[in-house]
Amino acid sequence: MSGHSHWATIRRKKGATDSKRGQLFSKLARQITIAARMGGGDPETNIGLKYAMDKAREYSMPKDNIERAVKKGTGELDGAVLESAQYEAIGPGGVFILIEVLTDNRNRTSAEIRKLLEMRNAHLGSVAWAFEQKGLITVPAEGVSEDQLLEVVLDAGGEDMQRTGNVFQVTTAPLELYRVKKTLTDKGIKVEAAEVTQMPKSSVPVEAEVGRKLMDLLGQIDDHDDVQSVYSNMELPESLLASMAQ
Repeated sequence: MSGHSHWATIRRKKGATDSKRGQLFSKLARQITIAARMGGGDPETNIGLKYAMDKAREYSMPKDNIERAVKKGTGELDGAVLESAQYEAIGPGGVFILIEVLTDNRNRTSAEIRKLLEMRNAHLGSVAWAFEQKGLITVPAEGVSEDQLLEVVLDAGGEDMQRTGNVFQVTTAPLELYRVKKTLTDKGIKVEAAEVTQMPKSSVPVEAEVGRKLMDLLGQIDDHDDVQSVYSNMELPESLLASMAQ
C-alpha cells in the first residue's frame, strides 16, 4: 500500500468524527470557492468545481454550505481572497512530503508550515518531481469480483487497479476520473471515494518508530486550517498498519 493510501484512509476516518467535521467543511468550502473563482460556478463546464463539490458530498457536507461556497467564488457573496500554494518537504527517514494549501495570508502560512516541519525534524526540500497527479477511486472489495471490476475499469478508461486491504484502488488520468466513476456507479458498483490526488512514483519503506513520527507530523500538518491535502511516499510496516486499523 502506498503512503498516499495510508494517509487518504486515515484522513477520511478523521473527517468522519464530529470534532473534525467543522474544520473539514471549512477546508472543503475553500476548495469549492477557489475552483468556482477560477472556472465559474457551473460544475458541468468546470471540472475542477465538479470534483470539489463531489468530494464535499462524499463527506456529507450540507447543500447550503456547498452553494454558499460556490457563490463566494463567483463573487455573489463576499469572501476572503484565497490563493493556492504548495510546499515540498523531506521528513524523517528521508520520506518526501507534498503539502497543498489555500490561504489568505501566504507569509503567515509559510512561517507556520516551516515551524511545524522544523519541530519534527523535517525541512523544506524539492520533492514535487516524485509525485504525479492522478485520479483515485476507492471501491469496497466486499462482494466484488476482482476480474469483473478490472474489466469494467479498463473499458471505462482507467489506468490501473490494485487491492489494498478491504478495498480496491483504481487509478485514472485526472480528466478521466469522473467518467470512470460514473461508469462504475451506473453498473451498480459502490464508490467509497473519488478524488484527484498526487500519487508518489515510488515508495520509501520506513520502520515502525519512524512511521509513528511521520504519522504525527502528517497529522499536525493536516490539522492546520490552511492545509487542503498532504501527500507522502512513505510505506509503513505491516505491524504498524495492523495497530492503526484497531
